[in-house]
Amino acid sequence: MRRLEYKWLVGITFVLALVMQILDMTILNVALATLGERFDVGAGTLQWVLTSYMISLAVFIPASGWISDRFGSKRTFQFAVSTFTVASVICGAAPGIGTLIAARFLQGVGGGMLVPVGQAMLFRAFPARERAKASAVLAIPITAAPALGPVLGGALIEAASWRWIFFINVPVGALALMCSVLFLVEERGKHPGGFDLPGFLLAGTGLATLLFGLDRAAELGWTSPVVWLCLATAAVLVSGLVWRELSTTEPMLELRLLGDRIFGTGNLLLLCQTGAMFGTLFLVPLYLQNLRGFSALQAGAVLMPQALSMLLVTQLVSRIYGRVGPRRLIAGGFVVLVAASGTMQFVGLSSSLWALIGSLLLLGCAMGLVMTPLQTAAFAQTTGAHMGQATSLFNVSRQVATALATATVASALVMFTDAATSGLAGDPRALAEARMTGFHGAFLVPVVFGLLGLALTSRVRDGDAAATLDRHDTGHRRGSPVD
Repeated sequence: MRRLEYKWLVGITFVLALVMQILDMTILNVALATLGERFDVGAGTLQWVLTSYMISLAVFIPASGWISDRFGSKRTFQFAVSTFTVASVICGAAPGIGTLIAARFLQGVGGGMLVPVGQAMLFRAFPARERAKASAVLAIPITAAPALGPVLGGALIEAASWRWIFFINVPVGALALMCSVLFLVEERGKHPGGFDLPGFLLAGTGLATLLFGLDRAAELGWTSPVVWLCLATAAVLVSGLVWRELSTTEPMLELRLLGDRIFGTGNLLLLCQTGAMFGTLFLVPLYLQNLRGFSALQAGAVLMPQALSMLLVTQLVSRIYGRVGPRRLIAGGFVVLVAASGTMQFVGLSSSLWALIGSLLLLGCAMGLVMTPLQTAAFAQTTGAHMGQATSLFNVSRQVATALATATVASALVMFTDAATSGLAGDPRALAEARMTGFHGAFLVPVVFGLLGLALTSRVRDGDAAATLDRHDTGHRRGSPVD
């Protein structure tokens, strides 16, 4: 099979699997209230439907690189897709909440390996100078699935049953599995080393504890003893992980990769980009539903233009990346991101919906400007032998950023809302205005993430990403002032 054909077949296979996973997460958020009524459980028990999946992801994302190097990327990817699909069937057929929670944990086993292993296969299949195209391929499910999820979830619940929010994964998973059997080529690490059990335990428990602590912070606030205990425990476990992985000759997580300037900076920029994006996308639906009276379906429809603008810009950026270079695109993206997030300060109780959509369109453009050059440049100096380890680390950063953004904006919303509504009673209009003030305070959090990202772009050097740039521009760029 020719290389030109194979890389796109890998892309199709991975996109199918990624659509299944992202749709599952976004659809489920819409269905939580229905699940609570169906199983007659409270919010505390229902939360474990999400938490069990998150903990499972935390355990298996760090291990995915070693597993794929040891057993082969194709075999590991097929196991991940199969596990996720079978677990979806169990979720849909669950007779009780306990079975559903256990099946969600099993879903996380597949989901935790699916993304980093698939991303490693994709970046191996595309030559370095064409990885901007690979990143543009990834943008399709990353942008489209979250926009379609709430709409599709609501439609499935209304037209069929809550069980179909899980059963919908089965045909997509089966198709992805079939494509993997037909198209993928097996790749193994030359020297995967032995299984690093201490590293596996420290990484899994440390990341799971950190994510659980951040998740609890979103619910209980940062002053909760439970949150502080989780974060302190996570700090000890992660410190132990760093010591272990840097002192052993066969680490499960190759933390030394973070010493590469472009890859280390890329992970930090990913934290900022993800934090800004998820912070805004967490707050906007709450604003629309809690203050403007929108349904989940209507709120999802308002967010759809943002996904479309992001998708269009990523495709454009993939075409000009090789000539422009990552630094200008990423810096410009963060400038637009700060501006788009800043416009949320002008959103009010009676603001034009078109003004909000305009801000979201701008946010989508910013995400498109950052996403493709960031992912392309971050892996510019990563060899195929280390690709599995690198994608594991990159996805750990993504999970931490998502949890941190949610916890930070949720806490900020509570803090600013409590301060604004203190002493108010009996005046619905004044109370609503005060709650809007709370949202304005919370919308500052994505601005801070964006400003931090903009500051970090000073560490991006086009020369570090020379392998991914057009050859006739590389020499010029190495001698240019921006390097």
